[in-house]
Amino acid sequence: MIDWTYDAAKISLGVIFKLWRMRVYGADNVPAAGAVIVACNHISYFDPPLLGTACPRRIRYMAKAELFKIPVLGPLITGFGAYPVDRSGTPMAAVRRSVEVLRRGEVIGIFPEGTRNLDGTVQAREGVALLASLGKAVVVPAAVVGTRDAARFQRFQVVFGSPMSLPEGRKATREELANFTEQVMQAIRKLPETIGGD
Repeated sequence: MIDWTYDAAKISLGVIFKLWRMRVYGADNVPAAGAVIVACNHISYFDPPLLGTACPRRIRYMAKAELFKIPVLGPLITGFGAYPVDRSGTPMAAVRRSVEVLRRGEVIGIFPEGTRNLDGTVQAREGVALLASLGKAVVVPAAVVGTRDAARFQRFQVVFGSPMSLPEGRKATREELANFTEQVMQAIRKLPETIGGD
């Protein structure tokens, strides 16, 4: 079900986002195969569907398990590529579930701040670095621009940066995870500056 539902939703959303004159930059920075984490800023509820529409590969997002029990909604978000995470369980349960997805060579979309960051004060968590280490995945920084003023029909723009990786062949240290998280966030913050004025 995921294939046709996801593709149909992507096409439909692409048509809708044309109202906001959506532009996508750097899509070729997303590796065509293998485990990838797309780490993006988060300022609006538009961000997940916009990111999924812009990305050349299917992006999967974790969602709380309760949503999958709701009639119609459960099968729908499953088709869109979401996978359940039990928030009442241990944090490592969510990590293990995400690592399973990555080890199948799929793409996960993550917002490192963990919530919408409207004023830029929310600190990023180290989940991205941890998943990249455990899932042997590259991280592609991404930024969405314009969703804060969606009601004004400001242009939506999505830009993907160059892939980033942790040291290979060994387990990353706590310091390396912290440093990598900061490097990813710095890359995300700089991406809007690379967008042209077209």
